[in-house]
Amino acid sequence: MMESSSSSSWMYQMMTAVLILIACVELCDASTVVVDVYRLIQYDIAGSPFGSRLASLNHHAASSSLLSSSTDLSRAVLVLPLTELNHHTSFINEYIEQGKPLGGLLLLLPQILRPERSETVGGHDDSFDKENLKKQLVDLEQKLIHATINYPVYFAFEDEDLDKVLADIKRNDAAGQPATATTGGYKLIVSSPAPKKLSSPTITNIQGWLPGSKADGDSNQLPTIAIVASYDTFGAAPALSVGSDSNGSGVVALLEIARLFSILYSNPNTRGRYNILFGLTSGGPYNYNGTQKWLKSFDQRLRESIDYAICLNSLGSGENGLWLHVSKPPENAYVKQIFEGLSNVAEELGVTVGLKHKKINVSNSRVAWEHEQFSRLRVTAATLSGLSAPPDLLESTGGLSDNREFVNEAAVVKSVKVVAESLARHIYGQQGKNINIFADNSSLAVNPSYIRSWLDLMSRTPRVAPFLSKDSPFITALKKELADHVVEVNLQHDVLDGMFTFYDSTVSTLQIYQVASVTFDLLLLLGLGSYLITLFSLLVITTRGLDDLISLFRRPPSRKVKSV
Repeated sequence: MMESSSSSSWMYQMMTAVLILIACVELCDASTVVVDVYRLIQYDIAGSPFGSRLASLNHHAASSSLLSSSTDLSRAVLVLPLTELNHHTSFINEYIEQGKPLGGLLLLLPQILRPERSETVGGHDDSFDKENLKKQLVDLEQKLIHATINYPVYFAFEDEDLDKVLADIKRNDAAGQPATATTGGYKLIVSSPAPKKLSSPTITNIQGWLPGSKADGDSNQLPTIAIVASYDTFGAAPALSVGSDSNGSGVVALLEIARLFSILYSNPNTRGRYNILFGLTSGGPYNYNGTQKWLKSFDQRLRESIDYAICLNSLGSGENGLWLHVSKPPENAYVKQIFEGLSNVAEELGVTVGLKHKKINVSNSRVAWEHEQFSRLRVTAATLSGLSAPPDLLESTGGLSDNREFVNEAAVVKSVKVVAESLARHIYGQQGKNINIFADNSSLAVNPSYIRSWLDLMSRTPRVAPFLSKDSPFITALKKELADHVVEVNLQHDVLDGMFTFYDSTVSTLQIYQVASVTFDLLLLLGLGSYLITLFSLLVITTRGLDDLISLFRRPPSRKVKSV
């Protein structure tokens, strides 16, 4: 009985020692940093793949110090701050455009680009070269979204922990000891399942009315003016595509114009002889797909009642003036009326408005501006924008660089004044008269605080349509806000046309482990193994005697000898 008890005791101690061994090895691979990361978008256009095609990550880290060497990075994650890109001009060409093998890419963005910082605008270091940063990010983003990248690409924001890790990585790389399974170092892990296609992504249009006044009380036959803005975005990282300017500024301007005219239209004595239709449309980056579906849902009578539509786009870029983009010739009576109305008010406010005419190519379904979807249905329309040139497909659609920091709030306020005042003068027959219906310090004054608060909200809200459900809190908030100012607000849900296919896995958690080298692990195992053998021997000797220990290592007699 005593022998059994002693045997159990040393077996228990042996198991304890083994557990200690395992724990020691695990401690060498302890997690040092856990951070949220945002994956580069993965999508297809007509079956052609674009963006990052992988999501899971499990490689050692490398710094930009190795880019100038001949080191093979096919099994390494390159940790690259955006601010270092200028020093490595060949990186984009080799690893993004030409597809040189890379284990993974982690791009570190400055804190200035973090959406949550939208309310702290103006508090940043003035010495920070924001314009250069924006240009650099625009160029990088366009290359990323138009390339097919066969390794995981993630974005993260610089912070103190990541800075320390990167400093260590750079120190090791500079010393000629890049992280490998043999030397140890830092290992980056993102555990993510294979991305799946989003089935039947929805787009949601929101519309509301301010009915005009007619002598017989029937407003159905009144002419209509439409004010329209597309609210969704597209960018390299869907979870960071807030589109403060494109087209957050257009949405904010529409809401403020709706608020101003709701005051006028709430009084029968100041209600105009025009219906005003407000439309917040989806699918803007995808050929204004939502606008097309919204217009096709109109009956012929409504479509013919629209005198003209003004589409609002990227008004926060209008610090150097605004541009009116049209499809019909500048000699067209309605085009002249819209342009002259806007120009007269803009001149009074010290703003310039230029006119840009671009014909529609009916054989090409691609449209550069939202008003072109109206023009295709023979409805007079124009786009007012701070952009002077039509963007290419998936360009200027609210990506990483379209941040609250880069939006000129004063330009948005002036744009609202220009549109609201010219619209009011047209509705009330005051064209060419130097009057201020929305005069400052009056009950009808444009409210900068209202514009600021909605710009802040838009700048915190990613709005890539395929990732917005039809009951999204943001869509609900837009509907509620519009309903506070106008009537007959309703939603129109539809499916995004099949030319675009999107994939999930946009946000993940990155774990950074500091791992020991294989040599260190072997030495540790050797030391602990020696300790365990010694401990085992002592336990056997003290509990069962030296002879039992020797018998454990003595070769047992063969069965053949035993039988003889």
